[in-house]
Amino acid sequence: MPLALLALTIGAFAIGTTEFVIVGLVPTIAQSLHVGLPSAGMLVSFYALGVAIGAPVLTAITGRVPRKILLVSLMALFTLANLLAWRAPGYETLVVARVLSGFAHGVFFSVGSVIATRLVPKEKAASAIATMFSGLTVAFVTGVPLGTIVGQHFGWRTTFLVVAAFGLVALIGALAFVPRNIEQAPPTSMRRQAELFSKPRLLLVFAITAIGYGGSLVAFTYLAPILEQVAGFSPAVVGAVLLVYGASVAVGNFFGGRLADRHGAVTALKIIFSILAGVLLLLDLTAHSKLFVLFTVLAWGAVAFGNVPALQVYVVKQAERFAPHAVGVASGMNIAAFNLGVAGGASAGGLIVTHMGLLDTPWIGAVAVLAALGLTILSGRLDARAEATERADKAALVAGCCG
Repeated sequence: MPLALLALTIGAFAIGTTEFVIVGLVPTIAQSLHVGLPSAGMLVSFYALGVAIGAPVLTAITGRVPRKILLVSLMALFTLANLLAWRAPGYETLVVARVLSGFAHGVFFSVGSVIATRLVPKEKAASAIATMFSGLTVAFVTGVPLGTIVGQHFGWRTTFLVVAAFGLVALIGALAFVPRNIEQAPPTSMRRQAELFSKPRLLLVFAITAIGYGGSLVAFTYLAPILEQVAGFSPAVVGAVLLVYGASVAVGNFFGGRLADRHGAVTALKIIFSILAGVLLLLDLTAHSKLFVLFTVLAWGAVAFGNVPALQVYVVKQAERFAPHAVGVASGMNIAAFNLGVAGGASAGGLIVTHMGLLDTPWIGAVAVLAALGLTILSGRLDARAEATERADKAALVAGCCG
């Protein structure tokens, strides 16, 4: 692995940890800052707001900034934001720190995806993105629980200090190893950048990302209660299962990247979404058995985030075709779509648990994933139709010239 790609992966791990660790620290923060649980929970929403703004808008604004300088600046902002959270005297300051962290998150993954593809041969582009995003997925499963434990034992502020340390390591790595001459598309006006919102084919990919990624989150948000209350695992064993799940996620992430490299993004997404929906439906049947639910969880981890590299490669491919002047912004918007999926999936899971039950989250999540599968099939057919039209036009042009 190129050291520059390793630095990107460490940065993704730090960012993924700070995004989701707040969920486990909500009660601790509420008590420490003397605010209600709803106010503490809003810290998740403020972060998501920062991501939603930072991904498309800041990516466009920073189009003229050299990629290495931009990446180092982002990690500096991220590190400082987490240091601000560490020293936050009150709730309002912590809100500001969360929004600033979200800004860095939004631009990091859009710019980082482009940099990652420039560090490896073209045929390994999806695998390079998968490597970078593995930091995010591992953080989702290992960094978050470990960060929660640190916060519960040493205070929630210490968690943000540890995350800031990881951010500093990523900053130093980017400064030392990312090449200066990273190729970047020439910047264009904000008006032209905004034109991508009028491109139905790009909006279709964003919908696939949000629905397909968010569907898994409907159930994953409540995996621990399912394992404890339905399967009967003790809390200590649940922690071990989640760590094993994290290893399965890492393997599945690389599998998804290589699948997209070999067979194309659409084929990879069809396979992954189909398996993911099947595993979620299976969870309803195996949740009462410790042995079978363990195998189900391992299979889930292998496909839960395997769609990430294919989705990111696909949106770049579609942007190059339908909005070549706004590829970076399209990549950033897809990151925002991932986060909308996380927020929507987790929120939907909460409503389902409140009004229905824990075991209703997997099958409803599967329905969402199947909807994403349907949209993927539609998008693939539109691609095939467009390619056939282009071939026919070229053939007609050649025939006309020869005639």
